[in-house]
Amino acid sequence: MNEFDEKYRARFEKLSTTNVSDAMDALGYRGATFGIRPMRESWGKVVGRAVTVKMTAAGETKGQHHLGVKAIAAAEAGDIIIIDNGGRLDTSCWGGILANGAKMKGVSAVVIDGACRDLDDCIEVDFPVYARGTVVATARGRIMEESTNTMIQFGGVQVRPGDIVMGDRSGVVIVPQEHVDVILEKAESLWEKEENMIREIRAGEPMLDVDTKYNYEKMLK
Repeated sequence: MNEFDEKYRARFEKLSTTNVSDAMDALGYRGATFGIRPMRESWGKVVGRAVTVKMTAAGETKGQHHLGVKAIAAAEAGDIIIIDNGGRLDTSCWGGILANGAKMKGVSAVVIDGACRDLDDCIEVDFPVYARGTVVATARGRIMEESTNTMIQFGGVQVRPGDIVMGDRSGVVIVPQEHVDVILEKAESLWEKEENMIREIRAGEPMLDVDTKYNYEKMLK
């Protein structure tokens, strides 16, 4: 078991992306992305260390390997492959063959700033895919892999190999690896306050009284 699994995985899995995003806002870190969601409703929360892939346009310089293959080779069990395709929806950068390879390697999920294809194949093997959408068009002749495990941009957020990627049905948030402890502590504190609020509301306490008690509007101060 690696350090992330030992120290952090269970703590992240207890939280939501919104807890973590709020904690980062409170602490002055940027991690919230937008528009990237699971491509199947039953795919829930995923969390893992980032293995990054950067795409670029195909052209005279040719790629040596099919995109994504080196990322799968570099990944360890529990990692998440995160792909920067600049939000493009006109071409795929992930498909069924890659999903099967990643599943066999123990990769937790792929998250894509762009589109995937072969969604039926990904569902069949139950490999979670987070993306902006789906498309039938192949990557061949359209895009190629520029680099693996280098710094990328993902939905406007900087991501480096080893940063923490977390996704649920609300979206995807990126946690810088060097700040994981303080961000988790703040997120857990916010989670506890919100859980207490929900508990009191469900017990019949008036919403206005609960809001006043917990000062929800200023919870991030």
